[in-house]
Amino acid sequence: MSQTPYEPQGPEVQNNAKLFTPIRLRELDIRNRIFVSPMCQYSAIDGVPNNWHLVHLGSRAVGGAGLVMVEATAVKPIGRISAGDTGIWNQGQVRAFKGITQFIKEHGAVPGIQLAHAGRKASTAAPWKGGHPVDGKDGGWLPEAPSALAFSDQHPVPHELTEQQIDALVGDFVEAAKRSFEAGFEVVEIHMAHGYLLHEFLSPLSNHRTDDYGGSLENRMRFPLKVAMAVRAAWPKKWPVFVRLSITDWAEGGWDLYESIEFSRKLKVLGIDLIDCSSGGIVPHASIPSSPGYQVPFSSAIRGNVQIATGAVGLITEPLQADEILQEGHADVVFIGRESLRDPYFPLHAAKALGAHVEWPVQYQRAKV
Repeated sequence: MSQTPYEPQGPEVQNNAKLFTPIRLRELDIRNRIFVSPMCQYSAIDGVPNNWHLVHLGSRAVGGAGLVMVEATAVKPIGRISAGDTGIWNQGQVRAFKGITQFIKEHGAVPGIQLAHAGRKASTAAPWKGGHPVDGKDGGWLPEAPSALAFSDQHPVPHELTEQQIDALVGDFVEAAKRSFEAGFEVVEIHMAHGYLLHEFLSPLSNHRTDDYGGSLENRMRFPLKVAMAVRAAWPKKWPVFVRLSITDWAEGGWDLYESIEFSRKLKVLGIDLIDCSSGGIVPHASIPSSPGYQVPFSSAIRGNVQIATGAVGLITEPLQADEILQEGHADVVFIGRESLRDPYFPLHAAKALGAHVEWPVQYQRAKV
């Protein structure tokens, strides 16, 4: 499959915009196909979301998105990317999320949460503080990973997980899924991308194990598949489970499209409902050809080869571009990240640009032209 970027082909406005058709996943009806990507805010305290998260996430629901996905939320304290990440390992976090999920639903969107463990990329500073690794004397911790291999020369060598610790982590994801349900979420997404723990097991660049969890493709998939199966079993059958997957490492000898197709087939058998198709993150030296829609071909390939719903993500910034991705069958939904940070009301503006009718919040209708 070509990895050339997807580009919009025509300037004309489409009044039959697929972007604003509802989508049904299991028994969950979602009002449109604009999904807000999980984007870390590095602003929680002890994993507990606060008013920043309420306003940040709530405004995207008010802005018309179909689904609003909470940032990578750690299933255990040492699984956070930074000390400012949200978590879902205790009841205080559950209580704090309840008001956020309620607000999102009150304004017509579906609340989703991304369950995550940062693996060897854990214990870093927030980006505006440099993003560098943080050690124990500054409030950090020793990361854990499939193998004792540091992410970079600046990162510490992580603790190599034992088989017993791997089994315990499956339980951490299950308990996180149960708490997510209690907190009011209707979708969970398992984070298997961007060089974090589950991706680290998949990629031969980060997984050098010699037991049943390393070596062959079957072995490298074993732990992520255990997590997917356990989370799917713990989550209500009527609601969907997503997986965010890095389709390629963009590095020689790494995880690639072929392996992603094989893995996605197994995820489909386990009952996963949608693959959120991203890429990269496993090594710092990867050469990623970023350009508008550069990851759309991955979504198209997974959708076509596996016959599973997919989400396209990555430099999707224009309404017509987003709609054409769906019209041409490259994806079932689009995940909007940085553009959503720039414009919380992207869906309302996109509807106007595409000639689609959507309801504005009654409080804002006097500004609709």
